[in-house]
Amino acid sequence: MNRESIAELNAIETPSQNQPEVLQLRLHHLMRQKRWARALTVSRKLCQVAPHCSAGFLHAGFCLHELGKTLQAKKLLLKGPAALLREPIYYYNMGCYDALLGNPKSAQVHLLTSFKMDPSFREIAKKDPDLESVRKLI
Repeated sequence: MNRESIAELNAIETPSQNQPEVLQLRLHHLMRQKRWARALTVSRKLCQVAPHCSAGFLHAGFCLHELGKTLQAKKLLLKGPAALLREPIYYYNMGCYDALLGNPKSAQVHLLTSFKMDPSFREIAKKDPDLESVRKLI
C-alpha cells in the first residue's frame, strides 16, 4: 500500500503539499525507503512550517546522522524547540550522537534520562551499534 499512499500524497493540491501532516506522511515514506538526503529536505521543510513541533527536528537530526553528519545532527537538535525536551527519543538520540562524538559522560546522562522517561529505550540501547563505546556505562 506504500505506492497507493504515495500516489494519494502526490495527488494533494500544490498549496497543501506544505501542510505539516502531508510533510510528515511523505517523510515517513522517505525514511522507510532510507532516502536520507530527500528525507532531510522534507524534514527541514517541516521545521520551517511547524517550528514548534519536535518531529521535524528529530527526523532532520536522524537524517543528518544517517548521512554521516552526526555533529550537525547534534547541533540541529540543540537549536530545536522546547517541545523536544519532553521527548525521550530526543535524549536517546543525543546520547547516541554524544557516544559517537566521543563524549561518553554526556551520552550517559542523555541515555539515562531517556530510560527514565521511557524504559523501553533501555532494551533498544542494548542492541544499538551507535552505543557500543558506552554500553558499559548504561
